[in-house]
Amino acid sequence: MKSFWRIFLASIAALCMIMMSPTMAQQELPFRVEPITSFDEPWSFAFMPDGRMLVTEKKGRLLIVAQDGQKSGPVGGVPDVDYGGQGGLGDVVLHPDFAQNRTIYLSYAEGGKGGTRGAAVARAVLGGSDRRPALTNLEVIWRQYPKVLGRGHYGHRMAFDEAGYLYISSGDRQKFTPSQDMQSSIGKILRLNDDGSTPSDNPFVDYLSTDPLVDDEAVYSQIWSLGHRNPLGMAFDGDGRLWEIEMGPAGGDELNLIERSANYGYPVVSNGDHYDGRPIPDHDTRPEFSAPAIWWTPVVSPGDLMIYGGEAFSEWRGNAFVAGLSSNAIVRISLEADGARELERFPMGARIRSLEEGPDGAIWVLEDERRGSQGRLMKLTPKG
Repeated sequence: MKSFWRIFLASIAALCMIMMSPTMAQQELPFRVEPITSFDEPWSFAFMPDGRMLVTEKKGRLLIVAQDGQKSGPVGGVPDVDYGGQGGLGDVVLHPDFAQNRTIYLSYAEGGKGGTRGAAVARAVLGGSDRRPALTNLEVIWRQYPKVLGRGHYGHRMAFDEAGYLYISSGDRQKFTPSQDMQSSIGKILRLNDDGSTPSDNPFVDYLSTDPLVDDEAVYSQIWSLGHRNPLGMAFDGDGRLWEIEMGPAGGDELNLIERSANYGYPVVSNGDHYDGRPIPDHDTRPEFSAPAIWWTPVVSPGDLMIYGGEAFSEWRGNAFVAGLSSNAIVRISLEADGARELERFPMGARIRSLEEGPDGAIWVLEDERRGSQGRLMKLTPKG
């Protein structure tokens, strides 16, 4: 019965989105939307101190883009990516001391033996000229373990905290049970030093494997939290708390407040069900697992998470914003001491892949180039 109502509600939501045209959506928005330029399957972007952006495209291109839309040629030295399905070049973030060391981090899908694949993170120095930018000193600092068959649920979002630790989201690769396996980095959030080494105060550094063939330092010492499905957005709020958003199965998208060593339950519990209709127990049936701050059925299909701290939309300062894929929307959320609540949705008429706050407080948006979306970069500014 639970599955029937979830499918019914999801169908109604999908019908509403089809009936709402992009023109109708634009008339309801409380901000101006300025299209800047477009890309071939864009996935992520990050602002540099000079106001220009680094933009990734899934097929493997990294571009430097000015705020007026002018693009560099492809940045040289980008690692080879395994493009296909949900895989390719993914996230890009700057080192906290980028202004001094010019170091950036890229996540991507890479191939392995026997057709297996996994996510990876590399760091490199951004150099070269404005006409011919290039990466140097590229070093792979993290690899998802183990590599598996399939091209789904890589996760591979990244975020730095104020202390300079790097957090990496690692999806379940559509394999379910590894999310609970401490000898796998699949279905986890990892915490690393900026060079890829393991912080000595991580929660599982003293965990000992019962398998004599497993290197006791290999995987679990990196784990910060577990029990995740497909975490596609991470952001720190003004109090230094880490929030994460992930896709549920058939229903049950989750926004989670991430805590040290917490287990968020997937696939043992979820507020969604398997795609074939088999039920999954809800979170409230297993209180030993951390429950989401918000969950959605029908789903929003989150692609990214941003927490706003600017002046342009001062009334939104401290709110979280979710890039909605199948929901074709941006979702605004209030983050509170004891949870979170959805405040409103902005229908955008297209799949939204990524969000960033610009230097002047404008909100910048990347569309996902799929099913009619154009892969546009857009700038949102207040009306009036």
